[in-house]
Amino acid sequence: MKRRTFLRGVLRTGGLVCVGLPALELFWGRQAKACDGVFPQRFGVWFWGNGNRPDRWTPTGEGADWELSDELSPLAALKDDITVVSGFSTKVDNLIPHWSGLCGLLTGLPEDGPENGWTVRGPTLDQVVAQEIGNDTIYRSLEVGVTTTGAFSYNGPNSQNPAEMDPYTLYERIFGETFREPGEGGLVDPSLGYRRSALDAVMDDISSLQGELGYSDRVRLEQHLDGVRDLETRLARLQEDPPELEACVRPDAPELEYADIDGRPQISAVSRTMSHLTAMALACDQTRVFSFTLSGALNNELWPDADDGHHNLTHHEVDDQPQVDAITTFNMAEYAYFLETLKAVPEGDGTLLDSCLVLATSEVSEGRTHSLDEIPIVLAGSACGQIVQGQHIRSYTQENVNKVSLSLLRAMGVSQASWGSDDNLATDVVSELLT
Repeated sequence: MKRRTFLRGVLRTGGLVCVGLPALELFWGRQAKACDGVFPQRFGVWFWGNGNRPDRWTPTGEGADWELSDELSPLAALKDDITVVSGFSTKVDNLIPHWSGLCGLLTGLPEDGPENGWTVRGPTLDQVVAQEIGNDTIYRSLEVGVTTTGAFSYNGPNSQNPAEMDPYTLYERIFGETFREPGEGGLVDPSLGYRRSALDAVMDDISSLQGELGYSDRVRLEQHLDGVRDLETRLARLQEDPPELEACVRPDAPELEYADIDGRPQISAVSRTMSHLTAMALACDQTRVFSFTLSGALNNELWPDADDGHHNLTHHEVDDQPQVDAITTFNMAEYAYFLETLKAVPEGDGTLLDSCLVLATSEVSEGRTHSLDEIPIVLAGSACGQIVQGQHIRSYTQENVNKVSLSLLRAMGVSQASWGSDDNLATDVVSELLT
């Protein structure tokens, strides 16, 4: 049975009635839990590029008896809220450094095409979850970037979801004129009806073309129509009453500009502003799925106190690469701030972080070698009690990292039998991760 199974019957009057089944335990073979039926699950990918220093990353000890490593030390105050997963590998062929690993990690599949023209073969992890839990909010998913618009979030081949990296633009988009705090009442805007009617007309015209198009054009058209349908749904939801979420408030507007200082981007200032905006977007149920990209794969940003770009340092800094190590520690400090921001939002007897499942990861482990072994993974939140916390789970056999991804999908209620293909195929979960 699948989660979308319906019980069907016929009324005495001859009409057909369908009753949707709830999320039963048999759908994923274990006890189902929920955030007391009030607060929804949320899911996010928090990404940084160019990996880490594995010898400075891996914690000591295992299970609940473990200690944070040097690079993970900024997460010390959150130790009970996180689980570190180490020793897992991405099993795709590493044909395009950085990008092969990224595709294998977040889509479960190898890239499609050459180095100068590749794309993904399927949706990324965040969008698979968004298809399950993202259709009841104004934004099915939210893509945020700090140093790049290139969020690794794809609906499918050649269909990328770019990230918004300007804090003020993101603020206006989510918390601008159409946003209502709980209690403000529904939005009355006559233009919304006209816009929806215009979209309906466009849909009719475009749909009539489908019979005349080849396969590739039909795929492109369907992707376009999906975007139009998503816009129609968003317009409809703007006319509904806002959710009754006590922690939801319109945040203060951010600065209009975060100009570089001495040639360096204000990475921390932008990241922390985006953390607050993302947290409140979740708290106000504007979205339940997000992708937060601190830095992109292969990025060469000039980090604080570094004397060269990040990617250059991973290849040219000698010995133990202290600057590369410092950048990873800096990144974990920004991740810790993001998690603390979620944890500071009260929800019922818990916090916003309790309902979240946040996957923090990078496309490689050691940037110098482009290694796909020892992929760095830090999970935060429990997804309403579905994921264990406060542990270090290690594989000593370089197991397929897609077992972790499949575990996360199951925790989010996605009834999926496998993740990946060929050598990267996972049909089993990491049982130690699931409650």
